[in-house]
Amino acid sequence: MVLPPRTPDLVSLDLLLSLAATGSIGGAARRHGLSQPAVSMRMRALEQRLGLRLLERSSTGSSLTTDGVAMAEWARAVVEGARSFIAAADALRVTENLELKLAASKTVAEYLMPRWLGRFHEDRPKLAVALRMGNSEEVAEMVSSRDVDLGFVEGEYPPQGLISRVVGGDELAVVVAPDHPWAIRKRPISPQELAASQLILREPRSGTRQVLESRLAALSLSPVPLLQLESTTAIKEAVAQGQGPSVLSRLAVTRELEEGRLVEVEVSGLSLRRNFRAVWRGQPPRPLAQRFLRAILAEDHQMGGRLSGA
Repeated sequence: MVLPPRTPDLVSLDLLLSLAATGSIGGAARRHGLSQPAVSMRMRALEQRLGLRLLERSSTGSSLTTDGVAMAEWARAVVEGARSFIAAADALRVTENLELKLAASKTVAEYLMPRWLGRFHEDRPKLAVALRMGNSEEVAEMVSSRDVDLGFVEGEYPPQGLISRVVGGDELAVVVAPDHPWAIRKRPISPQELAASQLILREPRSGTRQVLESRLAALSLSPVPLLQLESTTAIKEAVAQGQGPSVLSRLAVTRELEEGRLVEVEVSGLSLRRNFRAVWRGQPPRPLAQRFLRAILAEDHQMGGRLSGA
């Protein structure tokens, strides 16, 4: 949007506010370190630009007219907005050389964060980034305790007490070894069959496990774990060796599915779509964290929403 030609400059608006606060041109001049003639000249130029009489001039001094009082009130929001704008720019400049502290769930850290960090470092190659990894609950705890500036989780619901924004998503996939009976089955398995099968699952606090349990609970079902492992890589290896089915992020098993080491099994009547969320404490997050978050969202937009599954 192009500003109207009669838009006044910020200094003149700030002088108008000072005149309203001090009650005189002399008071406004002293506040800004200017001469009275300089302030009077700026006020006349402002009146001409706006097409309004802002000052009542007399031999004893000048005071604001009714229009002048109204314009001073409206000018306040403009000037305060400009001060906030400059303060934000100063904060970004000050923090440019500081370290950005991030935490991410294991799926996000292993399969999304490398691309996000690579894109971010293209614009800020000298910025140091420290990344910690854990399950979704552990990441939420790091953010809550202010150990990190920004966290990324993959659970079913946003962590309590934190502000969150969806930054992407994927689907969980039921995977088995190529010689598992489900691998050659012609029709999808049911949620009841999935819940009754002994599964190789992530630990209970992981976002992947929470999503699976929540979706099955909605059908009054509960998964039966055969093994509980904290490593997605270990789970994939156990499944490939025929120890049992698992439910993992499709991002995590893409290569194994392409190579034929794992086979995806369709499940009817069960949605396994889930979101990834950025989480932070306080409003808004620190400037560097804001910039990292904007970079992620901009990448998703350039990819046509593929990151978020749009």
